[in-house]
Amino acid sequence: MPIAQNPLSVEVTLPREEIALLKVAGYLDVDTATELQHHLANQLHHGRRHFLLDLSEVPFMDSSGMNIILRVYQEARELPGSVHIISPAPAVRRVLDLTGVSITVPVSESTEEALSRVDAQPEGPDVPEV
Repeated sequence: MPIAQNPLSVEVTLPREEIALLKVAGYLDVDTATELQHHLANQLHHGRRHFLLDLSEVPFMDSSGMNIILRVYQEARELPGSVHIISPAPAVRRVLDLTGVSITVPVSESTEEALSRVDAQPEGPDVPEV
């Protein structure tokens, strides 16, 4: 009996000019992490500074997936920009919590919450405090 393939799909939308929303579906592991990495690199190349990663349809993530997230987090911080994880599945949330990634990379329950967090970040002198 052949082993079932679990391809990763990544759907990219642009809620705003500098924000990429990546909706990830499937297993995020050593076999599929480069797919996400390519999408993130492409968005960085096109000038995106903020990355919203919707992981609600990712039932499993290993260290390869976490490394991709942490790498883009470091790159985005240097821009300056940000990375936000949205609605991770319970098993993925547990991995993020156990490894401390959820302390470093903000986790939101919705796209709207993540966008609010991006808006709340100081961008420059013309951004008023609310």
